[in-house]
Amino acid sequence: MCQQTKYQRFKSQQVLPRVRAFFFLVVVSGSLGLAPFGTFANAQTRITIQPDGTLVPQRVAEPTEAGAMSAKPEAGADTIGGERAAPPVPVISPKTTLAIEPVKLQSLTLRDDTPAAIAVGYARDALNKKAWAQLSTLVGPSQTDILGIYPAFWDLRNQLASNRNPALDQALTAFIKKHPDTYLADKLKGEWILMAVSTGDFETAVGLGAVINSNSQIDCALLQANHVMGKRATAEQAVKAFGSGQACWSLFDQLVADQVLTARELVPMLEDAVEKNKVADARKFAAYVFDKADMQAYDVMTREPLKWLATQASVQRSVMRNEMVAIALARMARGDLNATESYLKREWQAKLPPAQLHWVYAQMALLAMGTLDTRADGFYHQAGLIRLSDNNHAWRVRAALRQRQVDWPWLVQCVDQMPSNMKAESAWLYWKARGLAATGKAEEAKAVYSQAGQQFNFYGQLALEEMGQQIVVPKAASPVTTEELQQARNQLGLQRAIALFKRGHRPDAVPEWNFAIRGMNDRQLLAAAELARSVDIYDRVVNTSDRTINEHDFTQRYIAPFEGKVSAQAKAISLDPAWVYGLIRQESRFIMDAKSVVGASGLMQVMPATAKWVAKKIGMTDYQPGQVIDFDTNTKLGTSYMSMVLEDLGGSQVLASAGYNAGPGRPMQWRASLTHAVEGAIFAETIPFNETRDYVKNVLANATYYAAMFSGQPQSLKNRLGRIEPQPYGKSPLP
Repeated sequence: MCQQTKYQRFKSQQVLPRVRAFFFLVVVSGSLGLAPFGTFANAQTRITIQPDGTLVPQRVAEPTEAGAMSAKPEAGADTIGGERAAPPVPVISPKTTLAIEPVKLQSLTLRDDTPAAIAVGYARDALNKKAWAQLSTLVGPSQTDILGIYPAFWDLRNQLASNRNPALDQALTAFIKKHPDTYLADKLKGEWILMAVSTGDFETAVGLGAVINSNSQIDCALLQANHVMGKRATAEQAVKAFGSGQACWSLFDQLVADQVLTARELVPMLEDAVEKNKVADARKFAAYVFDKADMQAYDVMTREPLKWLATQASVQRSVMRNEMVAIALARMARGDLNATESYLKREWQAKLPPAQLHWVYAQMALLAMGTLDTRADGFYHQAGLIRLSDNNHAWRVRAALRQRQVDWPWLVQCVDQMPSNMKAESAWLYWKARGLAATGKAEEAKAVYSQAGQQFNFYGQLALEEMGQQIVVPKAASPVTTEELQQARNQLGLQRAIALFKRGHRPDAVPEWNFAIRGMNDRQLLAAAELARSVDIYDRVVNTSDRTINEHDFTQRYIAPFEGKVSAQAKAISLDPAWVYGLIRQESRFIMDAKSVVGASGLMQVMPATAKWVAKKIGMTDYQPGQVIDFDTNTKLGTSYMSMVLEDLGGSQVLASAGYNAGPGRPMQWRASLTHAVEGAIFAETIPFNETRDYVKNVLANATYYAAMFSGQPQSLKNRLGRIEPQPYGKSPLP
């Protein structure tokens, strides 16, 4: 765990008022001609603080050639009349090429106890308090720190949101020029594009060009800007870029008005919004495709679908009214699937056109799979091979896998109908290969297994076993050289991220790191991961090494810090250390002070109530809630709970992993829904909670690789998964 920075220690010890008083005395003593009490941070520098909070770094007087004393301002600090002046805003024409020297690592300080570093801390406080005037005064004093870019960014972003003008545009341009190829310059450019398009300044947005770390709103804004400026957007581009938000709705307003987007593209988007129960988004799409009279009917239908449907059964309906009937039935099904199934068959089976009828069945199927209802596969067959959302494509295959006799030809058809990027995922490659093999197409199956087997994940492991290969640790890449590691150390973005981690600002540090490693080759990624290991930032070791394509180092990718202690805790209660490590890698990526949005804490992400319950159960009488992030306490509580869940769920690591994530009662319910025994892989793939499904697959794949590393022996994921037998539901005594 990173040590506190000096600034953080000041805050935690509640000595900031005394520090401010000290600075005030320094200022007073200087004004009275008295000797200062001392220097701050080193023998050459002190900082004073103005009554408004402005920090003024100054050099201590140094001898001149004539032997006299002269005070030198800190590098980069301009002074006017004895007071610090704000950095001048360059006067720049939009067409002028800026002659601005980019910031280099060598010109910045990395220590966290310099005046500039402390100024950055004050600036962050000002940001959090929305003390914008104070923040502006801290931009200059911060600039020589490795994180000095942040106060400048915060200040410009605030100005961009509140007071855009030509001078600000010049300052924004200067910032981007001064900090090229940085996360914050790219982020600022994206926000500038959004602001420009929202105010109709399409020329500026187009001139700024592409954003590296873009998102749906920036993509939509740029599409609209280019469209208005003459580079016409296509419907395909707009649909691909869309994400619910102001910029994308503005783009869609424009393209609907220009007849680029029509019902052909908009009706499927309306259906998908209804499927996700995004009521507000669905209404916006509806307003594009329905006329005014139909929109009045749509609002009535949304509020009372069954009552509205009763008015439609015996009247002549347009194509769009039939679409509205289908939406009404889908909304009914969300509230009561059984009643909707009966009502659909009785009143609408013969009245709805096939396209709308089949879509309703697909919606009923998806809702059924949410509760692992055995009717789901039948609903999907009644829907046929129609267009589906990506989510519904996946659940159609999962429904097929839940059958006692899997209809493999149907499953292969379902995978083949998926979008190209989706059917290239290892999960669907694996199940398609299983289908091909089951229907006698062994050579085709082998080729598809081979594609899946190239990936180091759950289905990559299963694909290797289907091809008769064992799961082993791949050949290690050659060690990172001293020169490669030094190149990583010289990377400004990585050093900035490390400083953020060390000063406790993980939400900023992670995107900084990820931006810095984009586009790196395998050797550079391995060196960056090694740099992260050298400073104990284990999650970045894992996530960075995970990106390599041809050269791999599993001591990074499946790092095992604290190995002796964790293994000892596990072995003391007869728990598989590889499984424990597999779970920790998924839970926290070895971040000791990790805390989830729901309150789980520490390496093993133990919930407060669970920690208290387990501590009492194992006789940890001196347990206090604050101890939950302590290494020994957290791992003892976590491994003890894992052992209890494993025993409660019959020794199945599949069920116990699901229970650790979702609570032990949930896998009991899912097991009780089975009509027959299933492979562990099928049980894992058909877990109805997205997070838990991915969690279980990742934990068990991790555990298999850790077992191979710890033992040096080949492993079998299939054996670890086993088979899951149906059992009646019984309430778990565990929390």
